[in-house]
Amino acid sequence: MTTKVPVRSLQDPLVVEAVTIFRQKFSANPEVAVFAPGRANLIGEHTDYNEGFVLPFALPHRTIIVASKSSSKDCAVYSTAIDDKPAIFRADKSLGQGEPGWANYVKGVVFQYLDELPRDGCAFNAVIVSNVPLGSGLSSSAAIEVATATMLEQLYRLPNNGTVKALRCQRAEHDFANTPCGIMDQYISAMGREGNLLLIDCRTNDYTLVPFGKGDDVPVILVTNSCVKHSLSGSEYPDRVRQCKAAVEVLKQRFPNIKSLRDATMAQLEEVKDNIKA
Repeated sequence: MTTKVPVRSLQDPLVVEAVTIFRQKFSANPEVAVFAPGRANLIGEHTDYNEGFVLPFALPHRTIIVASKSSSKDCAVYSTAIDDKPAIFRADKSLGQGEPGWANYVKGVVFQYLDELPRDGCAFNAVIVSNVPLGSGLSSSAAIEVATATMLEQLYRLPNNGTVKALRCQRAEHDFANTPCGIMDQYISAMGREGNLLLIDCRTNDYTLVPFGKGDDVPVILVTNSCVKHSLSGSEYPDRVRQCKAAVEVLKQRFPNIKSLRDATMAQLEEVKDNIKA
């Protein structure tokens, strides 16, 4: 699903907005325009990090990044969703977390690609525009990560491997956003296709496109806004991950062949439930 935006899409309001802001901020035209979508999930909440199965689909809501290489030693990135100040950073091995917080998703991905980027200097200017609602549970973080990875591929002519890209973006979220997420969000943002669901085996990392229909044949799915802000790193999500891992350790004491909650049956859970702390 992540791609370089075709020329005809230059009439797309999000692309026009991004290009206009880029020209205002950098007095130049961007070299590339890319996007990555948000997602919703039909089956499999909290099962990806338990090596289970998930069935998400990509949304029409997307994150656009327009960018160009820079003659400066520093990268400068603007996000219209947050503030009017750029995130400035050096793309080298010293790269780490910092402020503003949103830029950690970009920096984390850049860090994952450092070994493939020019060693004599890698700097770019970029503008991010998105209509994936922030804090809505629609994977705005994965969209910005995967769009950043696609931008680097386009700017520096790197190979486009969806699986590698998704796994790198997942590591970026682990290391730079302190979120122990599974692979679902990055996988669907990197490899979703219009008219398809994406069935992911989170143990093997294999995936299968599942036709969902096109045009008038597409079932209507209603995604509603609960008005409750969602943040994986600042929510109870990391607690759930730790609790699931702790439950697996209890199960292993009685059933040594269990590697994750995916392997446990209800009968096995019932047998050890009194030993599992809430």
